[in-house]
Amino acid sequence: MTALTTHPPIQRLTPCRAEEPEIWFAETPAGVEFAKALCGDCPFQQVCLDGALERREPRGVWGGELFDAGRVIPRKRPRGRPRKYPIPA
Repeated sequence: MTALTTHPPIQRLTPCRAEEPEIWFAETPAGVEFAKALCGDCPFQQVCLDGALERREPRGVWGGELFDAGRVIPRKRPRGRPRKYPIPA
């Protein structure tokens, strides 16, 4: 006899299963922040983060954190060199 469950499919519970995979490997700072925000309500956020830390994920958003070279980094920098002088407003 099989046990019946009332849990909805995992695809409905986790944004990483419901959204396009490219979201989690965004190239822009805004894209990374969007992906991190999607992780905010995920019931598996801590499990995902712990697994990514253990595997030393090379890049992407895992458990609401951005990984680069196996480490968590605070934010993604835009491409190119920073400006030497601020733009006048």
